[in-house]
Amino acid sequence: MTDTTITLLSDEAEFSLQAHVSGEDLWLSASDLTRATGWKLTRDGFCQGPLCLPIPPGRDAEFTRADGSVNLAALARLRGQALVHDDSGAVWALDSSTAARSATRTTIEAPDFTLPDLSGRMHSLHQHRGKKVLLASWASW
Repeated sequence: MTDTTITLLSDEAEFSLQAHVSGEDLWLSASDLTRATGWKLTRDGFCQGPLCLPIPPGRDAEFTRADGSVNLAALARLRGQALVHDDSGAVWALDSSTAARSATRTTIEAPDFTLPDLSGRMHSLHQHRGKKVLLASWASW
């Protein structure tokens, strides 16, 4: 395990944190975890406001250490988040949770446009609202 200062990038901000890097695991102090993610380690598990995720039975060592540090990578996996790092392990990026992405994906609406098909007939996206549409594009550059 290596003690180092890392940069954590998230949707909300960029944080410089003292961390222990061990392979794909990123161990932070509990206070740094809360500062960077909003998640707090409690007796109920990891909590953010009224939402709590219990640590799965028998897996305490994967999430917490006796020195009080917590494994952000294990929490990210539990939440369905991607946590990736550069080759040196100095920069880490935390993605939104799968649930958060799924919730926004159903509300995203593409802007309307009109394009001709191969026969020259014009088609507008708004004509297909409420239906699944596959848009294929190609560029020579």
